Amino acid sequence: MTGEKKKKKRLNRSILLAKKIIIKDGGSPQGIGEPSVYHAVVVIFLEFFAWGLLTTPMLTVLHQTFPQHTFLMNGLIHGVKGLLSFLSAPLIGALSDVWGRKSFLLLTVFFTCAPIPLMKISPWWYFAVISMSGVFAVTFSVIFAYVADITQEHERSTAYGLVSATFAASLVTSPAIGAYLSQAYGDTLVVILATAIALLDICFILVAVPESLPEKMRPASWGAPISWEQADPFASLRKVGQDSTVLLICITVFLSYLPEAGQYSSFFLYLRQVIGFTSETVAAFIAVVGILSILAQTVVLGILMRSIGNKNTILLGLGFQILQLAWYGFGSQPWMMWAAGAVAAMSSITFPAISAIVSRNADPDQQGVVQGMITGIRGLCNGLGPALYGFVFYLFHVELNEMDPADSPDKAHDCPHNAIIPGPPFLFGACSVLLSLLVALFIPEHNALSLRPGGYKKHTSGSQGHAHSPQGGACEGKEPLLEDSSV
Repeated sequence: MTGEKKKKKRLNRSILLAKKIIIKDGGSPQGIGEPSVYHAVVVIFLEFFAWGLLTTPMLTVLHQTFPQHTFLMNGLIHGVKGLLSFLSAPLIGALSDVWGRKSFLLLTVFFTCAPIPLMKISPWWYFAVISMSGVFAVTFSVIFAYVADITQEHERSTAYGLVSATFAASLVTSPAIGAYLSQAYGDTLVVILATAIALLDICFILVAVPESLPEKMRPASWGAPISWEQADPFASLRKVGQDSTVLLICITVFLSYLPEAGQYSSFFLYLRQVIGFTSETVAAFIAVVGILSILAQTVVLGILMRSIGNKNTILLGLGFQILQLAWYGFGSQPWMMWAAGAVAAMSSITFPAISAIVSRNADPDQQGVVQGMITGIRGLCNGLGPALYGFVFYLFHVELNEMDPADSPDKAHDCPHNAIIPGPPFLFGACSVLLSLLVALFIPEHNALSLRPGGYKKHTSGSQGHAHSPQGGACEGKEPLLEDSSV
């Protein structure tokens, strides 16, 4: 009896907390207008625009804070953040099913942007909070769940495309603006501006974003239990070996995304401090590669899928990725980086093509399981990749000790000539993608993916308890990032 009373008390506390967090109005959404994809687009744009502004100041602060083993520390910081995000994404997604999306959008955006003002207050705390913020840095999971709530299945891929393109667009423009402001007025102004934009994003969510998951669509009780299977980040990974095709796809994703995740964490630092790019050139590089990637993932991807087929598109994308990483690894001249950047844009077709082959071959009721596995593997890579790159830089003594960030590009440019391979991690990455290409050769073009054994049934029975989206079962959409929230 005492145990039951305690349980009831805990339940009542969680109900009260939830009611405080989410402003209730008879179940009707509060905000400006009806819930729409455009609300999600604005939230994503403001968050990543704020972070994009900090590209130049962050490279400077990183080198000043960790003059010894800069690449290693950078890898560890991003590695911890990635692993924490991987562990927390399913739990936050499952909780947002019960408590609604708006409160979790507020939570994820707040904690993701919390480190920004600390950059000038205390760099050590800034990097510590960045690592820890990984627990809540899963805005995309909640955003894709928000979009799934308010779109029909046939509209969903277009809506996801719009959100992804907005993310790319925010990073195309903001680093260039941040670099210009940093040079003209100093880093402090850029940090203040980024903080202001992050606050604007939080205010926009509070005032303008309506709740996409009405109360009547949620579980009957506010205290509806969240099963541990839903919150377990390794749940989807355990099902990998149940089908040979799924296994091949997952190995391909792991071997190709591991170097990509590591590259994202350290490449701009590498361009700035080792190759000798100025802040303005780094910003221009991000903009050009971003625009080319958007073109590759829209126009070029469509043409390739129709002309050479799905599997060959994956193989071509992996081929471009090998070429790009090898070029980054051996390249010591700025023009080589620009040429490799154009190839990198073409390699961005790989993952959409993998998602397409999965969505075409898997049964409708198994889409979520397979896509959830792929998302889990990418989440794991986001933690392992940066740490691996940092360790390889450290292992090969690629250090920035002799260089001050304010030094001329010529001095930085001398660094790579001391080594036969200026960027060892990129070469390791190229070898990893080569293995991925060899595995991808064995992926069948057409094959029904089967994950029927007990593990799958258990998963579906767990998720049916939360099948309360406006489209019911259709919420198991084809966007991988959505699936890591077990929607």
